[in-house]
Amino acid sequence: MEDVLALYEKPWSENEYKRCGAANAFCGVEPQAGRHFTRATPDRSSPEFADYLLEIAEPYSGADTIQLVMDNLRSHTRKAVVERFGEKAGGWLWDRFTVHYTPKHGSWLNQAEIEISLFSRQCLGQQRISSLGDLRREARAWNRRVNRDRVTIDWRFTRRKGRQKFGYKRNHITRSETQSASLISMPEILCS
Repeated sequence: MEDVLALYEKPWSENEYKRCGAANAFCGVEPQAGRHFTRATPDRSSPEFADYLLEIAEPYSGADTIQLVMDNLRSHTRKAVVERFGEKAGGWLWDRFTVHYTPKHGSWLNQAEIEISLFSRQCLGQQRISSLGDLRREARAWNRRVNRDRVTIDWRFTRRKGRQKFGYKRNHITRSETQSASLISMPEILCS
């Protein structure tokens, strides 16, 4: 039997992971209309986010307001947009949006997470993309395809289904298995 320490002395070269860089992909979707907004960027910095919001706002120039649901990343703020475009233009752009932040631990309820999953599986797959330019080309091609086909997200998770899944009863929830008799008041936490 070979000595275990001798195994560690041998050079290991097969299938080594080599990180050649990282990039960011902002993903947005108008789920019922099948409009997708995916943009590859070198990072997820505030200026990149502000540019992404401008890109989202352009197709909705006639809208009074755009409902925007997003996560609580620190770059997802009015400040990011104002710093990028100035107080007047940045404030105007931010005010076009009615912003709704997702719960910190409820991202799986977020339809944008479904969009990220679609992009990851359908566009990126198992391939390794060698450059930001290639990633941008792949993202644009995927965007064109899903927008042409009007790929929608059929969201079926209603408040009623959420209450059933988590065992909620009319404004009450049990604290634990051991205290099943003690009920506490619970506000509405799942919105349809």
